[in-house]
Amino acid sequence: MNALKGSLSNDEWKGYEKWAFRIFAIYFFIQAVPLDWKFYRNLFSINWLHLRFSDIFYISRYTPQFLSNGASTGWGINSYGDWGIVLLIAIIGAAIWANRDKGNLNYDKLYYWIRVIVRYRLAIGIIAYGFIKFFPLQSPSPSISNLNTHYGEFSRWKLFSLSLGIVPNYESFLGLVEILAGSLLLFRKTSTIGALLVVIFTGNVFMSNLAYEGGEAPYSLYLITLGLFLLTFDIVRLFTLIALERPTQPNKFKPVLPQKWQQARLVLKTVFIFFFVFLYGYKTWSAYHHDVYQYPQSAGLKGATGLYDVSEFKINSAALPYSATDTNRWKNVVFEKWATISIGTNQPVKVDSAVTEEINDRDADRSYEEAGSVGRKYYSYQVDTAKQELILQNKNHNYPNDKLVLHFSRPDNSNLVLSGVAGKDTVYAVLNRINKKYLLEEAASGRNKAIKL
Repeated sequence: MNALKGSLSNDEWKGYEKWAFRIFAIYFFIQAVPLDWKFYRNLFSINWLHLRFSDIFYISRYTPQFLSNGASTGWGINSYGDWGIVLLIAIIGAAIWANRDKGNLNYDKLYYWIRVIVRYRLAIGIIAYGFIKFFPLQSPSPSISNLNTHYGEFSRWKLFSLSLGIVPNYESFLGLVEILAGSLLLFRKTSTIGALLVVIFTGNVFMSNLAYEGGEAPYSLYLITLGLFLLTFDIVRLFTLIALERPTQPNKFKPVLPQKWQQARLVLKTVFIFFFVFLYGYKTWSAYHHDVYQYPQSAGLKGATGLYDVSEFKINSAALPYSATDTNRWKNVVFEKWATISIGTNQPVKVDSAVTEEINDRDADRSYEEAGSVGRKYYSYQVDTAKQELILQNKNHNYPNDKLVLHFSRPDNSNLVLSGVAGKDTVYAVLNRINKKYLLEEAASGRNKAIKL
């Protein structure tokens, strides 16, 4: 169609061009503009006096949902099935539109405003992920438990995330690219460059989701489709100018608005940029320094952080010697600096999957540390200092009834003795702290000489 070829003229569009535009206009309008009542229910439930960066993140990630898992909450990511429903609605809507609108020569002005909606929607979508990478929150540094898990015991997606987490400067660079692309989309004259960056960058993200079995492939492809829609406006002229090296007429269309509407537009744009860029950026910076949302925040047992070898282990008073194959004996135990204990065992574990970006406030819902891994059992715990007890709850959502109550004693700073009830059995374990050095930490300290482990 003429408009999709970059021409905003008074020429009459061909019939198929009008049909294509009607379908795409309705489709991208539904995909970009929140029409779901659940979105507004969530919006009005936000505590605006204590706004969190997660609130802005979920607003920015909105997609219409009919079939996907997040349909009940309105905060999830839509699926390809949802796309099909939106496309069906768009086709039906286009048919009704065509029947009622037979006098327009073209849709130049409407095409302009649809592009405005799409580029702002794409801008906040890409910026939302940009800041949680720029301040390395999305893929944090590996926990002690992660560092003591065998490579083959991680899922593909967890390996990808951990690999990104050990190079925070590179993660920040990726976030900067997304922030730059989103910022360019906020201005009409640079929107094509921004859309091109999004398509190239998010195309890589999409392929990573496919290769590493990530859960956000539909959302990354969703952002790509928005970028491609924006690129269609200039793609022919760019090809003519760059590839064919022929003179190309620039687009000079600009809507003429009354003075009061022009002022209102500037105010709305300023508020929009402040909220989704500056305020959100500040909130993510604050979270990076005070609350890395992937890990729990409750403090663990004081002075216990570290990796422990299990030198002695009993079940129902029967001693179990160390064995590489025994599924009952504990191999080692990790106390994180937060209230998580992980136990290395040979017991088969049903993987707790967490392949989409979710920002949870409750420690019990923060599953990043155990998600996508086997070989260790992760427990959140509470400390009863009066009784010298640890009350453990398995963090894996597939084992809600796995609870332990363990009495602890500390003969010295390097040893712990745990005893108590695990299900129907009694357990007894003597833990000896291992003064283990990690190459990541040693490299980060700037040492250039040989490292002895």
